[in-house]
Amino acid sequence: MDWGGPGFVILIIALSTGGWLINNWIRAKHGYELEDEWGGKTKPRDTGEIKELRAQNAELVQLLKEQGKRMETLERIVTDKGYRLNEEIEALRDLPSTNTADNGVPLNMSKKEKI
Repeated sequence: MDWGGPGFVILIIALSTGGWLINNWIRAKHGYELEDEWGGKTKPRDTGEIKELRAQNAELVQLLKEQGKRMETLERIVTDKGYRLNEEIEALRDLPSTNTADNGVPLNMSKKEKI
């Protein structure tokens, strides 16, 4: 190849133009600003799909904030001492009694003994 001939210059111009086109195609595909031949930027148009996605994103962010508040309330309830004590009492009531000798002396609450 002749490095000083017009073919080499045309090849460099073609490669530069091809790289610029590929760069802009990738940027447009991913929603970035596009460059013009003078280095300026042009913003892509806001399509209806983008507006719809932004509205849906705002709704989801609001829902996430609400769920976070509910989660904080539930955590406060569960870490409350009275709640834990109540759960422990209920768990003791649910234990099966297998050995009657370990249950202690039964109290006869219906009769009052005179001393």
